[in-house]
Amino acid sequence: MKFAILPATLLTSALLTLAAPALAREPLGDDPHIVNSLMSGRVADVIRNECSSISAKMFVVMGKLNDLETYARGKGYTEAEVKAFLKDKTEKDRIKAMATDYLAKAGAKPGDAESYCKVGRDEIAKGTLAGSLLRSWK
Repeated sequence: MKFAILPATLLTSALLTLAAPALAREPLGDDPHIVNSLMSGRVADVIRNECSSISAKMFVVMGKLNDLETYARGKGYTEAEVKAFLKDKTEKDRIKAMATDYLAKAGAKPGDAESYCKVGRDEIAKGTLAGSLLRSWK
């Protein structure tokens, strides 16, 4: 009888050990790498939309998105969890607000396209993640 309990106990212990990383996961919105990457992507997107002399390096953008998904999947998140996070309005608004704040601190002024161009060129020159997603025609 004790032998029957031992394998069940070992199995339960093994399953809990394997499940521990999934149970210990922090929410996607609390992972600094994920949040900073998405915020940088938003910064680059705003710059390219506001500045006509800057465009996106779409192949680089797609590669970075794939890298970010691989990172999240490596931390144990499912594709459905990642998609749900990306569609979450509260998270979208939070990341947009972070990007807006970042751009303002960097000198971008709403209605002043050249200020966005300058920030974009600065991001490219500094080699930031946002800058790596952009190309300037000036």
